[in-house]
Parts: sequence; structure tokens; C-alpha cells
Amino acid sequence: MKIHFKKMKFVLAAVGMAMVVQSTPLHASSLHVAKEGDTYYKLSQQYAVNMDKLMKANPKTKADNIYAGIKLNIPTSGNVVKAASLTNTASILTTSSNKKEIEAWGKTFNYSKTLKVKATAYSAAASENGKWGAVDYFGNSLELGTIAVDPSIIPFGTKVLVTGHSHNGLPKDAFVATASDAGSAIKGNRIDIFIPGSQQSVRVFGYQDIELYFID
Repeated sequence: MKIHFKKMKFVLAAVGMAMVVQSTPLHASSLHVAKEGDTYYKLSQQYAVNMDKLMKANPKTKADNIYAGIKLNIPTSGNVVKAASLTNTASILTTSSNKKEIEAWGKTFNYSKTLKVKATAYSAAASENGKWGAVDYFGNSLELGTIAVDPSIIPFGTKVLVTGHSHNGLPKDAFVATASDAGSAIKGNRIDIFIPGSQQSVRVFGYQDIELYFID
């Protein structure tokens, strides 16, 4: 569980890239069950949806965390059908030490190094996030892919592929995370993983030994 000792809020301007594509329009709101290799760009073409709107309709799913089995909202005519809870479907995780590559859900990531850490998890509950609320160290809303770190070990902004975990609220086998939070209890080879859901469900995570791949 994360206990913040200090947080700084910054106003971060996010510039969305809107791409309008020409294709056969949808006639009803729908959900899409992702396949290996799916991206927001491909789905925007498939469903004739503005890519920026598609990403806004799925705020908890980052572009690099689309994996087989996850359910995505497809906005149509201003309406969005809410996706079901994150599914914990099987994924393929293979590594190539010679090339320093790791493959997850059909995507290949280059990595510079690995690090074994002890992991805990935290929720958006007020008791775990101090006076600043459910935001990371920089004032961004907590979301799947947010991890709290000791910045002297894992610098802020570092992207990692998290592997070896087990929890129904997280993608199975691997997911991409960004070091954007910190906590007084997170020192050394420790990380705290934000998991969307109730505080009670997140506590089931406990303490786990996992391995991080520092991806380029």
C-alpha cells in the first residue's frame, strides 16, 4: 500500500492526434474484443471512428496496453457502450536474451535491462493516497499502468513491462507500466502497482516477486 510523503502537481498539456478515416460506418454502438496486434489506429480504420474519440472512450486502456481479450468501447453517434471488466485472458510471453527482446500478446518490445522487485498494490481509496487524492506524483489521474517506485532505482518516466504477477484486476502475464508515482514505503527494489477496483479486491494482491523489463 502506498503512503505518499510528498506530491507535486503539474499542469500537463495533452495534445490529442485526431485522425478521421473513411470506411463503412457503424450502425449501432458496440464493444470490440481485442485480438493480438490490434491498435487504436487499426480499430479507428475498422470502425470508421475518429482515433482521438476512440482513445477517450477507453481512458483506462493506454495504446501500449491493448492485448488479446480486453474489451474496448467503440463510440458511435455520440454514444458509448461501457466495456465489461478487464478480463484476465491468456497471453503469450517469450523472451530472446540474445537480441534483448520480449514478446507479449503478439507485440515485440526491446528492453535494455531487467530488474527483480517485490511488488505490492494500491487502489484509489483516499486512505492510500493522502490529501492529494487519487493522482500520481505529478497530479495525473491514477490508471492501469501507473506504478509507484523509488526514483533513485527506477527514474520517473521509465517504461517497463511488468511480468510474473497474478491478480484478476491486471492483464495476465504482462502489461506496460510507467514509473509516475512514489511513496514513503517504496524504497529500493520495491514497486507499488495501481489496480482499478475496490480497496478490498486490491488487497488480495499481497506481496509478489515480479520481474521488470525496461523497454525502449
